[in-house]
Amino acid sequence: MGDTNGRAEVMVAEARKAFFVMFAFVALIWLVQLANAADGYDLSRDHGVVPGDADSLPALLSAPLLHWSWNHIEANSGPLFVFGFLAAYRGVTRFLGLTLLVALTSGMAVWLFERGGVDTVGASGLVFGYFGYVVVRGLFDRHLIDTLIGVVMAASFAYLLTVAVPGTPGVSWLGHLGGLAGGVLGAWLFRDRGKRRSASGGGGGGGGEPAATAPRGGTAAPGGAGSPGSTPSGSAAPSGSTASPRADLHKELRDLGLL
Repeated sequence: MGDTNGRAEVMVAEARKAFFVMFAFVALIWLVQLANAADGYDLSRDHGVVPGDADSLPALLSAPLLHWSWNHIEANSGPLFVFGFLAAYRGVTRFLGLTLLVALTSGMAVWLFERGGVDTVGASGLVFGYFGYVVVRGLFDRHLIDTLIGVVMAASFAYLLTVAVPGTPGVSWLGHLGGLAGGVLGAWLFRDRGKRRSASGGGGGGGGEPAATAPRGGTAAPGGAGSPGSTPSGSAAPSGSTASPRADLHKELRDLGLL
């Protein structure tokens, strides 16, 4: 019980941290927007991603903070906060790495494949990256709750994908597509490897060793592989090393305080 309470406290603490991180991030882009609008959007013109222009490569990191209008930033702020929080609540450090990755993949998609000398700015590449990460993270991490969240988000916001394809005037669909790809890639790169190791490498038999073997001395224990006299790496190992999906789900629900 104490271990479950400890995990729940850690998860609540990370969720609280994720909330304040996203609140601060959205506040930051609004402060930048105030300065940008007051300056006639020169910041967007000077620090946007320009296709093929090597001088604009540093803008891969600044462009997500900039927008072209109040309508532009208003459209991005809500989804940015929601998807960003869902991406960050399992761990803020991992989330920061994800943010850097998505900013780079979204910006590079524009820099490499966009046509014309237009300046591309906006947080929508991050929105699509966080969306892609949230949708598939549970599959890579084997967290059933995150998988369910991903299914709900995919079903509720599937319409977002309509602006990740060509045909929407004034919208950088390449930036959206690059962000989406970065989010999916991030879900794989930042997956929970520790859980996979504990699920596949636990028990007394070691990695890949047969379940019942003779002792090193050369004689098999009396009674054969399935009898009480078999070696410790035999019949008891599977029950201690493989968790059922139902047990995983119950653990996740307990961690969230729902059981």
